[in-house]
Amino acid sequence: MPFGASIPSPPPTYLVHHLACWFQVSNKCWIHNGLSGFVPAKRRAMVLPLRASFWDSIKSGFLKNNNSTQVVEPPSTFMEEDPFPQDIVLLEKTQPDGTFEQIIFSSAGDVDVYDVQALCDKVGWPRRPLTKIAASLKNSYLVATLHLISRSPGTEGIDQKQLIGMARATSDHAFNATIWDVLVDPSYQGQGLGKALVEQLIRVLLQRDIGNITLFADNKVVDFYKNLGFEADPEGIKGMFWYPRY
Repeated sequence: MPFGASIPSPPPTYLVHHLACWFQVSNKCWIHNGLSGFVPAKRRAMVLPLRASFWDSIKSGFLKNNNSTQVVEPPSTFMEEDPFPQDIVLLEKTQPDGTFEQIIFSSAGDVDVYDVQALCDKVGWPRRPLTKIAASLKNSYLVATLHLISRSPGTEGIDQKQLIGMARATSDHAFNATIWDVLVDPSYQGQGLGKALVEQLIRVLLQRDIGNITLFADNKVVDFYKNLGFEADPEGIKGMFWYPRY
């Protein structure tokens, strides 16, 4: 459930399914139409485990149709620079008035809590204390963002920056990561930005040798995540929730 959200009493009934998949990441960012909004509802647990042969394909440059079953021990990345670039330009265009715009994915975690709160307001999420938002960002393993960068004609070097998307992941820094709070500004939905945001976040996690990736999906976006490679109830594994009984 979203961080900072209130817990209803008595607790609602949740349909919880654990998900798994075979997932390959393309070297390109594919932009498509049909992105759904992200609002709280019933959720299903989803997991994306990394298989040995898939890791083989990651090691060999995200190659497809790699049928190797050899277990490859990933190299240690301690004390090494993150091999994945922090900023990627997903889209750029020039408006009729000459304004140049770029949409940039970043894994640097450069985000303001007030901007996050404003983005949550736009997608209709309930207000959460700023202190909790700040704590959730600070304690996340990875915070990924989408920013719209705008530059008007004749204002060289003066850019306007707007947060239009965000997702974060928690992790044990070794095996597992869980994706939380996938948000895209409703004004920019329908352009494939949510797909690109999640794909790039997964790529960063894989580059950091995190091989088991999970998330919780509202019923209305289960198909969205399945199209990204997530699968329900891998081998009958179920997600479990605990709630206070008072």
